[in-house]
Amino acid sequence: MPNLAFLADADLRDGLQDRLQRVETRLAEAVKSSYPFVTETSTHLVAAGGKRFRPLMALLCAGFGDPDQDAVYDAATVVELTHLATLYHDDVMDEAPLRRGRPSANSRWDNSVAILTGDFLFSRASDILADLGPDAVRIQARTFERLVTGQIKETVGPAAGEDPVAHHLDVLADKTGSLIATSAQFGAMFAGCDEMTVETVTRYGERIGVAFQLADDLVDLTSESAASGKTPGTDLKEGVPTLTTLIALRGADAHLHDLLSRPLSDAEVAQALGLLRSHPALTEARAVARQWADDARACLVPLPDGPARDALAAVCDYVVDRTA
Repeated sequence: MPNLAFLADADLRDGLQDRLQRVETRLAEAVKSSYPFVTETSTHLVAAGGKRFRPLMALLCAGFGDPDQDAVYDAATVVELTHLATLYHDDVMDEAPLRRGRPSANSRWDNSVAILTGDFLFSRASDILADLGPDAVRIQARTFERLVTGQIKETVGPAAGEDPVAHHLDVLADKTGSLIATSAQFGAMFAGCDEMTVETVTRYGERIGVAFQLADDLVDLTSESAASGKTPGTDLKEGVPTLTTLIALRGADAHLHDLLSRPLSDAEVAQALGLLRSHPALTEARAVARQWADDARACLVPLPDGPARDALAAVCDYVVDRTA
């Protein structure tokens, strides 16, 4: 369950905790299978916890309408199941040994089991989604297209002559921003909000989604422990590009160029972390994350004053200021 201490309204916090618990119960039910081994593998990441940022966004945006509509809880469950499914697939592609501080599914079992478990979660999300109507199915399909396209873009890398930083931000908009935008959209839609509100929170969701991922990548560089759910420097070790490393690569430091251009040993990760933590690229990347959050905040102007809008504004600060 996420820590909601960043929300100033105590009544809103308490209500959200209750609603998030209802989503958690639905998640636990959704991953059960008649075949016990599938239940075991599907429960693996649900039980590991996580920030639950996508259902949180759905529930916050539902606050502009009736947040207790049953469809809101179904939609919040769908977006988290979709996210979890992508994590199973991502860990196979990245050959990641850990996820959320525990062995990843691919390391505990094998790649085939991890991939098929992700597929199982996608199927469960689709089953729930079918009851939400054709518009929801279409939105989810287009979101899934963006998720896959973003992953392919990241895998292929920037084209000749393309700015690697611009390419990276485009990847994040597809891989992370799209599903968080859909989470916000679903929350407002199924709470009965008007079209203007739905469109506004969708724009907000995409921007705050990119800020969220940029901040997550910064935590991987700056945290001193595994509180973030993965060992600090994981992206460096696996050779995964982040905004900080791409900005740093624009410089002339040959040693840093060498370290950032390939997967690293544990000793090299520690060395690269030390160099990056004192590098101007880190400050620049943090400023870019803040700009995306500020752009998200600017999207909120048309929305009515009140606890729901205040909460979304508070998310803008929470996302870029967090340390785990």
